[in-house]
Amino acid sequence: MQPHHRKPVCLLLTSTDLPVWSGIETVGTLYQKDQEQFHLLMTEPTVRDREYLSGSHEVTTVTSITTPRLLWLEFSPYQVTLTMQGQGQFSYRHLWRQGLYGSSRYWLQSDTGKPDGQLQLRNFTRSLTLEARPLPTFLRVEYELWAAKMQLGHYVLNLDIRH
Repeated sequence: MQPHHRKPVCLLLTSTDLPVWSGIETVGTLYQKDQEQFHLLMTEPTVRDREYLSGSHEVTTVTSITTPRLLWLEFSPYQVTLTMQGQGQFSYRHLWRQGLYGSSRYWLQSDTGKPDGQLQLRNFTRSLTLEARPLPTFLRVEYELWAAKMQLGHYVLNLDIRH
């Protein structure tokens, strides 16, 4: 059995050129596969109902996600894979490798639970930084997202693991 550690974590995704920001704070379970490879399993906190008032005074309701979504991060100093899966209508998997093109795949499901389709984009990893002494405390991935020959922005994924 692999040793595991329950740790508070903060996962933050930001765009450096678009108004995109998303973050979660939760507790994750950290597994050490070998000296340089780790897995982190997190459950995304529940998204609460919110109502937004637009400029035309219409109220838009965002419903909560009823089932937990799992975030699974596999990482080393050379490669990072982030997978989100759950009972919802949306899942994704990103693969980043330092200095190389990787893939970002998104899956959509219909109300019946059957897959409706998949969207695949490319990403180029500009920088991948992992601080681990001996357990990881910080991971940063800077990347560009591409659809064919169109760049869809620059993004930074930061993971802080508190000890």
